[in-house]
Amino acid sequence: MKTKHYIVLMLMAISMFSVAARKAFIADDLIGTWKYMISDVPAEYQTGSLVFEQKDNKTVGYVESSEKNEMKGLTVDQGKVTFTTSNQSGEFKYSLMQKGDTLTGTIASSYGDFGIMAVKQAK
Repeated sequence: MKTKHYIVLMLMAISMFSVAARKAFIADDLIGTWKYMISDVPAEYQTGSLVFEQKDNKTVGYVESSEKNEMKGLTVDQGKVTFTTSNQSGEFKYSLMQKGDTLTGTIASSYGDFGIMAVKQAK
């Protein structure tokens, strides 16, 4: 009976560590600079960078184009990356999916929803 409980506990521990390791791997894979292109916006807003960094065991970042805007509420979960930024033009909600060195998704704003694609830059 004790052996059965021990095996069940070991399986639970292994599965918890593998889920945590997968999340850490995805977040670590995100760290770096990503050049983005936004469709259907004026030329001055079409390109820029998403920069993801690791600080105090937490993934943080900013969006940089004509100005630098901090990512707020940044979450990374199983390849899905979400965050918001704000500036004098309003609030922007990013919802992205990571597949390798590419992020694709949308930016929602009071101006509408816009497609975005970003490619990770070599170090």
